[in-house]
Amino acid sequence: MARVTDMTTGKPAKLLVAFALPMLFGNVFQQMYSLVDTLIVGRGVGVTGLSAVGSAGWLDWFFLGNIMGLMQGFMVLIAQRFGAEDLRGLRKAVAMSVLLAGAAIVVFTAAALISARPLLELLKTPAKTIGMSHSYIRVIFIGIPVIVAYNLFASILRALGNSRTPLVAIIVASLLNIGLDVLFVLVFEWGVVGAAAATVTAQFFSAVLCLAAVLKIPVLKMERRDWKIDWHVLGRLLKLGLPLMFNSVVISLGGLAVQYTVNGFGPVFVASITAAQRVGGLMEQAGVSFGTAIGTFAGQNFGAGKFDRIRLGVRKAIMISLAIAWIIGGAVIAFGRSIVRLFVDDEPEVVAEVVDMAYPYLVIMCCCLWVLYALFVYRTTLQGMGDAMIPFLSGIVELVMRIVIVLGFTRMLGEFGVYIAEVAAWIGAAILLIIAYHVRIGKLCPRNAAQNRRQSAV
Repeated sequence: MARVTDMTTGKPAKLLVAFALPMLFGNVFQQMYSLVDTLIVGRGVGVTGLSAVGSAGWLDWFFLGNIMGLMQGFMVLIAQRFGAEDLRGLRKAVAMSVLLAGAAIVVFTAAALISARPLLELLKTPAKTIGMSHSYIRVIFIGIPVIVAYNLFASILRALGNSRTPLVAIIVASLLNIGLDVLFVLVFEWGVVGAAAATVTAQFFSAVLCLAAVLKIPVLKMERRDWKIDWHVLGRLLKLGLPLMFNSVVISLGGLAVQYTVNGFGPVFVASITAAQRVGGLMEQAGVSFGTAIGTFAGQNFGAGKFDRIRLGVRKAIMISLAIAWIIGGAVIAFGRSIVRLFVDDEPEVVAEVVDMAYPYLVIMCCCLWVLYALFVYRTTLQGMGDAMIPFLSGIVELVMRIVIVLGFTRMLGEFGVYIAEVAAWIGAAILLIIAYHVRIGKLCPRNAAQNRRQSAV
C-alpha cells in the first residue's frame, strides 16, 4: 500500500523535516536532469551547445512552469479534502484533476510547439545557436504529456503526505537520464537533441512509477460516479490552479526579459549565465522542499480548522530553511569558481571568461538565498490555505522587478544589471508575501481560539 501521512497531528518540525528530506533529495535529483544536460552538453558540444541550451532555458520554464503551477493548485484541494477526512470529495477532486490534466496536455503541447521558433527569434537568440536551441526545445515540448503526468501523480502523492515515492521515481529517472545523456550525446553524438531526448525518456519512467503508487492507495479506489463531471469541483480546481499557473506565467515573462537582455551580450555570456543558473537551481531545492512541505502541512491543517498549528509550522519551517540557506550559500561562494569550470570544456581563455562572468552572479544569489527560501515558505503556506491571489500578485511583483532592473539598469551597469535583477525580484515578492501571511493568520487564529473556548464551555 502506498504511504500517506496525516499532518494534522504530531510535532510540526518533525513532520516537516520527514516530509521535506525526501522532497529535497527528489528535487536535487530532478535538477540533475538540467544539470547533467548542461554539463555534458557544455563538455561534449562546447560553449556553443551550452549557449543553445541556455537560450532555451526560460522558454522551457515558460511552459513547464505553468504546468507545475496548475498541478500545485490541484494539490491544494486534494490536501484540504484529505485533511477534512472527506474521502468521497477527495476521490472527486483527484478524478477532476485527471480530466483537467488531459485538457492541459492538448493545450500546452500545441501552443508550445507552434510558438517555439517565433519566441526564440523574438528573444534575439544568437544566429549561431538558434537552430540548435529550437531543436532542443522542440523535443522537450514533445514530451509535455509525460511532464504533465509526472507532476499530476507526484502532486497527488504529496498532497496525501507521501513524498517518498516521488523521491524514488526521481532517483531512478535521474540515474537513467545520466546514462542516456552519455549514450545519446557523447556516444551517438546527437548533440543537444540527445540531451533533450534523454530528459523526456527519463521523465516517462518517473511518471509511470508515481502512477503505480497512486493506484495502490486504498482511499483512491475510484468508482464510476467519481468520474462524473462535477462543474463545482472543476471550478474550484481551476480557481486554485489558474492563479498559480498565471503566477508562473508572469515570473516566466520576467525571465524571458532577462534572457532577451542576456542574449544581447553574446554566446559566451549566455553560457556563463546558464552555468550559474544551473548551480542556482540546485541551491534552491532545499527551499523548494520546505516550501512544498509547509504547503501540504498548511493545506491539511486548514482543512481540519487547526489554524494555530499552521502558524507554528511556519515558524519551524522558516527557522530550518533559513539556516540551510546560509550554509548552502557559504559553501557555493567558497567553491563557486571550481563548480562553474565543470560546465565548460573549451579553449582556456574562453573557460576563464565564462567563470569570471558567472561567479559574481553566483555570489549575489548566495547572499540573498535566504530571501528566496522565505519566499517559498510564505507563498506555499498561503496557497495551502486556499489563497491563490496573493501568490499571483507576488509573481506580478517579480515580473515588474525583473523587467525594470534588467532593462533599465543594464544600460547603466552593463552585465551587473543582469546579476541583480533576480535577487531584486525575490526581495520584492517576499515582502508582499510575508505581510499578507501575517495579516491572514492573524485574522484566523483569534477566530479559532474563540471557537475552541465556546466548545470547551459546552
